Amino acid sequence: MKKLNLAAVVALSALALTSCKDESKMKAEQKVDQYVSFVDSVNNVAGEERAANWAAIQHEYEVMTAKADSSLAVLENDAKTSEKIQEAKAKYEGIKTQAEETAKAQADKAQAAVATGANKVADALFGANNVKGDDKSFAWVNKDNILKVYQDFYENFKTNRDSYSREELDMIKAWYEALDARKNTVEKEGLSSKDNMKIAEIKLKFAPMFKWDRLTAKGEENEEAKKSAN
Repeated sequence: MKKLNLAAVVALSALALTSCKDESKMKAEQKVDQYVSFVDSVNNVAGEERAANWAAIQHEYEVMTAKADSSLAVLENDAKTSEKIQEAKAKYEGIKTQAEETAKAQADKAQAAVATGANKVADALFGANNVKGDDKSFAWVNKDNILKVYQDFYENFKTNRDSYSREELDMIKAWYEALDARKNTVEKEGLSSKDNMKIAEIKLKFAPMFKWDRLTAKGEENEEAKKSAN
């Protein structure tokens, strides 16, 4: 009788062990299937949306990949499962390349738009094609035209001050500081005291106006951020 009971215990233990092993394999297979499904779902997302959310997608992919790779060990490196994982990885690499190309194209487009906008603002303030790209040398400004440059800058700014964004005001600040730096050089090249005084008058009028516009632009920017957050 004892022998029969012992045999029954051994059989039940073996059955439990087999059941547990089968359950582990089943869970491992599910994780692999989830991994493959995740890659397929990423592939079905629209290109621009995928590129915009790529950091989050990449993070989730790395988590899913780790689970799939660990599951392969549980499945004793089953050949079909290994092939399934490798195919998913290859597909994802293709998706990743497309996402990176799309993101670069979007960034280039945005940068071009910013440059175009900057050029329009610069042309209005300083005359067409006088300020190009990142060049802030203002080498074209000399003792004979610097007063007019300041006058035109001030009048155009005053006319369009309500239309400038926070980013544009930051650009204008950088240009204005570069113009002032050029003025220091021009003073040594024979700028008349009469023109220098007129420029000083313009600077006195411009400074408080510009400071106020930057403060209000920052306030509007913060208000918009609060609205978006809500």
